[in-house]
Amino acid sequence: MNIWLAIGATALGCYAVKLAGLLVPAGLLERPLVRRFAALLPVALLAALTAQQTFADGHALVLDARAAGLAAAVVALMLRAPFLLVVAAAVVVTAGVRALGG
Repeated sequence: MNIWLAIGATALGCYAVKLAGLLVPAGLLERPLVRRFAALLPVALLAALTAQQTFADGHALVLDARAAGLAAAVVALMLRAPFLLVVAAAVVVTAGVRALGG
């Protein structure tokens, strides 16, 4: 029964956040600071998620094959490779390092 309470609370919380977003005055959303914040927030969240998934294992920091794959993706991005090639480079390097026992 507790899981259903958690699901219900989450659903209500999501609805409340959506409603709060709709109730924000349009004038507030047009301010330069708010627009800049809204443009940069997804980038910051994605970078934080990438770092957490790459360098964390539970409560410890690790440096393993995932870091090598991320480095390969960064190099491919710096060379202006297409997105699929960036992903492929990260996958190949990560798999290669893991296969070599890294």
